[in-house]
Amino acid sequence: MSLRIFEPRYVRMIKEVCAADAGFGVCMVDSQGNKTKNEHIYPIGTFCKVIDFDLLDDGFLGVTVEGQTCFKINSITTQADELRVGECENIDMWTSGTAILPISPMDDKLKEIFENYPELKAMYQTPQFNDPIWVIYRWLELLPVDASQKQEFLRHKDCTKALEYLTQLVE
Repeated sequence: MSLRIFEPRYVRMIKEVCAADAGFGVCMVDSQGNKTKNEHIYPIGTFCKVIDFDLLDDGFLGVTVEGQTCFKINSITTQADELRVGECENIDMWTSGTAILPISPMDDKLKEIFENYPELKAMYQTPQFNDPIWVIYRWLELLPVDASQKQEFLRHKDCTKALEYLTQLVE
């Protein structure tokens, strides 16, 4: 994912994670949640590492990040500049196990989308259309699925519910 960083709190965060060769979390936001109590941040997020950065023409910092793993937030504190820092634990990412998940025609339709939208294709250096989990995650990114529904899918240990849901939408 490409980000444009301009708020001082996020510039500080990027400097700190790059200096420490660390990463940061990206979470979905609940517009109905209480911001003062940090209840506007959904509890499951993605731990990301900075893989590239550049100063953009408009003076903002351009950052490319790559998701590494999923985590669950246990608690959140808000720092003086309003940067939120979470106490988190890694959670298992979905696996397809030894079974081959039936993702056709979802994989073929995703390939078509990537061919028709080069800006989307450019986001993924090595598309993994043969990996059912990768295909499911991409569809969840692309389709206008409500964040609370995505969170519900991510709470499960496997991707069965998400696969059933997406299969109905895509077909």
